[in-house]
Amino acid sequence: MTDVCAVVLAAGEGTRLRPLTERVPKALCPVGNVPLLDRALGRLAGLGLAGPERVAINACYLGELVVAHVGARAHLSVEPGEPLGTAGGVGNLRDWIAGRGVLVGNADAYLADPDAPPGPDVAALLDGWDGRSVRLLGQPADDPAAPGTFSGHRFVGFSLLPWRLVRELPAAFGDLVRAVWRPAESAGALEVVPYRGTFYDTGTPADYLAANLHAAGDDSLVAPSATVTGRVHRAVIGPGATVRGEVSRTVVWPGATVGPQERLTDAIRAGADLTVPAARIPEPGTG
Repeated sequence: MTDVCAVVLAAGEGTRLRPLTERVPKALCPVGNVPLLDRALGRLAGLGLAGPERVAINACYLGELVVAHVGARAHLSVEPGEPLGTAGGVGNLRDWIAGRGVLVGNADAYLADPDAPPGPDVAALLDGWDGRSVRLLGQPADDPAAPGTFSGHRFVGFSLLPWRLVRELPAAFGDLVRAVWRPAESAGALEVVPYRGTFYDTGTPADYLAANLHAAGDDSLVAPSATVTGRVHRAVIGPGATVRGEVSRTVVWPGATVGPQERLTDAIRAGADLTVPAARIPEPGTG
């Protein structure tokens, strides 16, 4: 098979998750008490892709936090100024990619395949690849003709790009949809690989909360170092958090506190004072 490396896109501002992402970049927001970026790295490691020679991460917004978190686990590409977008982020890494195919993943993608964790659910993108076509991981769309769909599927976080197209990407702002995916689709060189697990893009408070509740399963997920003297129902409680009130269908971030008189439902709590409501809990995307 063609030699392949991986790029995890983690440079975005996460504007839809504000004000949570005013404190940490979206890639470091925890889902099931594991930062999204670590989930992506674990998934790639399950495919045999690990270390700075095989995996790169781009950073920009609050990039110093991403750099400190990643350390020597991957090659780091810090974009100056504004984020370069999905295409520009890959183009900025052309010298590192150096002739290889690229498995590109969004750091904010939450994927869970109970039949094949943590990485083989994406392995189908690599299986039998000819090194020239573009592949997307996708699920059937509710409206197959809706904008943003590909062959009746919505994109679910990972794509596979050949070097012949990556080498043409400039290190300037651009997105993969217009720079690579749509042209490949028009040329008959785009293949959608079905994904049959659960997917959330975690881009909104509702989706972010739903991904956390999925990670927790039918019960609550409480970190061993958390202090809970109140009532907890279907919640995720982070390391070092303190819950003295009641929380239901809620994420309490690491180190956050919930006071004895507080009652939180369908929300995300960060610190001692920030509560972000997430009233609409969407159904998961499944194939």
